[in-house]
Amino acid sequence: MATQYDAVIVGAGFGGLGAAIQLNRLGYDNLLILEREDDLGGTWHVNRYPGLAVDIPSSTYSYSFEPNPYWSRLFAPGAELKRYAEHVAEKYGLRGSIRFGTVVTGATWNENESHWQVAIQGGNRVTATYLLTATGFLSQPKTPDIDGIDSFRGKIIHTTAWDDDYDLTGQRAAIIGTGATAVQLIPEVAKVVSELTVYQRTPIWVSPKPDYRIPKALQRLFATLPPVQQAVRQIGNSILELMMISGVVHYKELRIANRIAERWCRAHLFRQVRDPELRRELTPDYSFGCKRPTFSNDYFPTFIQPHVHLETSSIERIDEHGVVTVDGNRTEIDVLLLATGFNLWDVNFPAIEIIGRDGKDLGKWWRDNRFQAYEGVTVPGFPNLLSLNSPYSYSGLSYFTTIECQMKHMDRLFTAMRRRGAHVFEVTQEANDQFLDRMTEKVGNSVFSLGQCATANSYYFNQHGEATLLRPTSTINAHREAARFPLEDYTYA
Repeated sequence: MATQYDAVIVGAGFGGLGAAIQLNRLGYDNLLILEREDDLGGTWHVNRYPGLAVDIPSSTYSYSFEPNPYWSRLFAPGAELKRYAEHVAEKYGLRGSIRFGTVVTGATWNENESHWQVAIQGGNRVTATYLLTATGFLSQPKTPDIDGIDSFRGKIIHTTAWDDDYDLTGQRAAIIGTGATAVQLIPEVAKVVSELTVYQRTPIWVSPKPDYRIPKALQRLFATLPPVQQAVRQIGNSILELMMISGVVHYKELRIANRIAERWCRAHLFRQVRDPELRRELTPDYSFGCKRPTFSNDYFPTFIQPHVHLETSSIERIDEHGVVTVDGNRTEIDVLLLATGFNLWDVNFPAIEIIGRDGKDLGKWWRDNRFQAYEGVTVPGFPNLLSLNSPYSYSGLSYFTTIECQMKHMDRLFTAMRRRGAHVFEVTQEANDQFLDRMTEKVGNSVFSLGQCATANSYYFNQHGEATLLRPTSTINAHREAARFPLEDYTYA
């Protein structure tokens, strides 16, 4: 049976687009990108909630080989990220390879034909020599399991399915969640509603946001002299590296960096909230870095407004017209906004059923044998599979660091395979085990192991209590190993 495609890529977000660009560079142009949504861009297409913006400097949140000199702000609004994704797809000729509105239900390795059979909702199948899953880390929305939520007669909106036609003006609103999404959403909602109650389970560390409009003259300078923008990018990367790597990953050796970051956030809160009781409620009781921190200048001041109320008691139930907390307090509302994040570990690793050699189920294997992936990319027993959103793959704070490390890994792996005249690769069990042992040891020196993370409720931790999402090394190390990993860590056929 003839194989239809060189590769099938699941997902048309930035990860999938980067993978397609790299495969094209390597000479694979018979590609199929399957996307469940009606357009490309991943999270920047799905999310349209008020206040949406990148939560790290825009200069670092883009491909290094495709800089955008025209970001309007240091922290660009979500619509600009969407346009950037469209620009990348057009410039690199990828849109013609994308099939939108296509839900992948699973994929199975065919040992006899040495290819992947990819099942599509509706009964269709396609085959490809290589399978790349680029479904993202934040692709499966989490809906809270609260008693009575289905009985609520008002409007319910999850941030990943924002209803642009629904007018919040003058409404009595409630928001569940105070993560990075809510930090952006809450100030915007507070501007238009008559009453806003925010239900907080876990406070979040918030730093000042050095956001500003980028002047047209500076944009022209970036466009004319790209090295200037590259220098700005390097400065941004260095700051993020200091925050995330020094203070979080190297917590054992550099606890002072973690304490400085925490005190910086505490000082920001103190400047903006003078009420000691409200400040206490907004202050995390876990170590900085246990949960993803964020930046904002208007989140804390929102809670000072008289029509905004912070509720820290747990929700007991939701009835037809309101929310009831465990202390018996009931708040009537017209609209319930869910900023409850994503379900990573139950349904996202992997986001589809993947069956490898000898019927090995990737999701079951991960849950039975710990979450793991060699260099965050490949898994033994799954030939010709590149899992681009895997345990230990996320490096630093910018997702583009992860993407470009994986592109380097692909370049080295496929070049080696081609030199050998091979078409099938598979990481060895020994190499995988050594990498897992090394990552586990390094996590032991991080804030995730040595800090106070028990109350963080962080998606960094899986259901077994292991922090296996982030790669516990510097981004320099991640780039170096992606370009230099031992070729003998793979078998080729």
